[in-house]
Amino acid sequence: MARIPLLDMQPETLETSTGEAHALLETAKAKLGFVPNMYGYMAKLPPVLANYMSSYDAFRSQSGFTSAEQETVFLTISRVNGCTYCMAAHSMIADKKSRVPSASLDALRSGEELPDAKLQAVAAMTEAMVVSRGNPGKASIEAFLAAGYTEQHVFGIVLAIAAKTFSNYVNHLAGTPVDAVFAPYSVD
Repeated sequence: MARIPLLDMQPETLETSTGEAHALLETAKAKLGFVPNMYGYMAKLPPVLANYMSSYDAFRSQSGFTSAEQETVFLTISRVNGCTYCMAAHSMIADKKSRVPSASLDALRSGEELPDAKLQAVAAMTEAMVVSRGNPGKASIEAFLAAGYTEQHVFGIVLAIAAKTFSNYVNHLAGTPVDAVFAPYSVD
C-alpha cells in the first residue's frame, strides 16, 4: 500500500546529490548493490541517513541477537509504527536472508503470537518498548530476561528503535515507494 506523502519533496539520487549526501548514497550502493528509495529521502538531511546507517549497522553487529531475532525486532517496530516500506523490506530480508520460518514471518506481519517461543519473547518485549515509549514495566523486562535474554539485548532493542525511528518517520513523511526488490512483500 502506498502512503500519501506528507511532504512534497523529491529524493536525493546519485545523479543529483552532492557532498555528504552523495558520499552516503555511494556507500549504500557499494554495500547493498542499489540505493533504496528510503535512503534518497533520508539524504535530504545527511545526518539523518548517516545516523540511520550507523545505528542500523551497530544493531546488526553488536546487539547480540541472531539474524532471525534481529528481523523480529525490526518487523515488530515497523508494524507497531505502521511503516509499510520497512515491513516490506524487512519481510524480504527475514525470508531470503535471515531465514525466519514462514509461520513466524506471517505472525510478525499480522501482529499475532509467534509459534517460536524465543522469537515471541523478542517480539513481545520489542512491542512493549515501542508502545510504552521505553517504559515497558518491570514485568515485561523480567519476562524477557527469564526467556534467556540479557541486559545487552534490552539495549539492543533500544538501538533498533533508534534506527527504526529514523526510517519509519522519514517513510511516513515521504510516502516512500517500496523498491521493486521488496515489492513482493508489500503489506496492504
